Amino acid sequence: MNYGIIRFIIGWTLVLEGALMAPSAVVAIIYGESEIWDFAASIGACLACGTALKWKKPRKHEFFTREGFVSVALSWVALSVMGSLPFLFSGTIPDPIDALFETVSGFTTTGASILPEVESLPRSIIFWRSFTHWIGGMGVLVFLLTLLPMTGGFHMSIMKAESPGPSVSRLVPKVRSTAKILYAIYIVMTIIEIVLLLIGKMPLFDALTLSFGTAGTGGFGIRNDSVAGYSVYHQVIITIFMILFGINFNAYFFILMGKARSAFRIEEVKGYVIIIAVSTAIIAGNIYGIYGNLAEAVQQSAFQVASIITTTGYATTDFDKWPQVSRTILVMLMFVGACAGSTGGGIKVSRFLILLKTVGKELRQYLYPKSVKKIKMDGKSIEHEVVRSVNVFLITYVMIFAFSILILAFDNMDLITNFTAVAATLNNVGPGLELVGPAANFSVFSGVAKLVMVFDMLAGRLELFPLLLLFYPATWKKF
Repeated sequence: MNYGIIRFIIGWTLVLEGALMAPSAVVAIIYGESEIWDFAASIGACLACGTALKWKKPRKHEFFTREGFVSVALSWVALSVMGSLPFLFSGTIPDPIDALFETVSGFTTTGASILPEVESLPRSIIFWRSFTHWIGGMGVLVFLLTLLPMTGGFHMSIMKAESPGPSVSRLVPKVRSTAKILYAIYIVMTIIEIVLLLIGKMPLFDALTLSFGTAGTGGFGIRNDSVAGYSVYHQVIITIFMILFGINFNAYFFILMGKARSAFRIEEVKGYVIIIAVSTAIIAGNIYGIYGNLAEAVQQSAFQVASIITTTGYATTDFDKWPQVSRTILVMLMFVGACAGSTGGGIKVSRFLILLKTVGKELRQYLYPKSVKKIKMDGKSIEHEVVRSVNVFLITYVMIFAFSILILAFDNMDLITNFTAVAATLNNVGPGLELVGPAANFSVFSGVAKLVMVFDMLAGRLELFPLLLLFYPATWKKF
């Protein structure tokens, strides 16, 4: 284990976090808020800790899979702890566990909140709260790939640990160039959404913060009613961009390279679009009686389906009051999630496609024992290692899910609340049902339960294994 390089990476992460707090400090200055001093203290703490950790350069720059997973997991923990300082220093969230919960929810793009209302918060705090979504959406460590020259598989190890999906591929030969392309697409799409919201006469502050939440598929609202109070135009724009940010970014790269046909041939993207279309149609029909207007029913259905499957978590209505069929579909979509290689959470559409193809292969094997058939995606054979990793991921996922529900049960909440709370946090969705529905929050849980969900949010964002490796004794042994 190269401890020196891990320390070095965590140090750079904290320095970068300090720099990323600067825009929130600027917002405090613009609105004349005293929180400028809280952000100044937080920035100082990040820079001091980060500089101390990275001051001594590591003797060896070799960086492999083990170091990659550990550095990513520890960096996200450090990022979350230091990111909670503005909430603590300003007194907006005085309890350390609550502040950590809110911060982790922001960085992991979950959007689950312990705050009963947000409109009374200082603008700079609201901005930081939403900006954490945008920072965590693409991954702060991926951004570091473009800045730090390392050797020994450093870049690919980081991308494997922080990028969502069963496998990670390079868009171009150099991984650093791939990271730059991904961030360029991410930034441009965010700017386009901001402009379109401004065209609809949304205030600049609102357009920025809501776009941060949409891009990162996070879902922290800046109003107590989430986005219900905005116009239909604004809601439609947000719906479209939630769906767009949930698509595998490889598709956008193909389009930029003039290979639009290749983009639309990606099986995961097609499956993702079909799931959204079918779910929207069923729910629209199911809630038609509530609205009495087909267009409004479709619009509300499309928004909520897009919000849940991309794990964004915005809401235009209290869908916890919808009929059972609609609620059940939304809960199922929490688990499906968005595409691999997007900013969305969940298990991922690609994993479900691989799982279905694996089941199909097994059924065929029963009928034709001597047949040899490989599982294919996008016309290419899937390596056995990928299939195995999907199976192991699902087994691990179920175990964490079951254990989390068991711990939450000690709080004596109802099963639907506990089940959807874990589903919402482990899948990085945000709202659940009953006591954690879109009109409620997560403050009802005890400190222990919140820490369990903090673990779930981090595990869900990092695809389980980087965080679990921290608790595996062999990780820390020298080989």
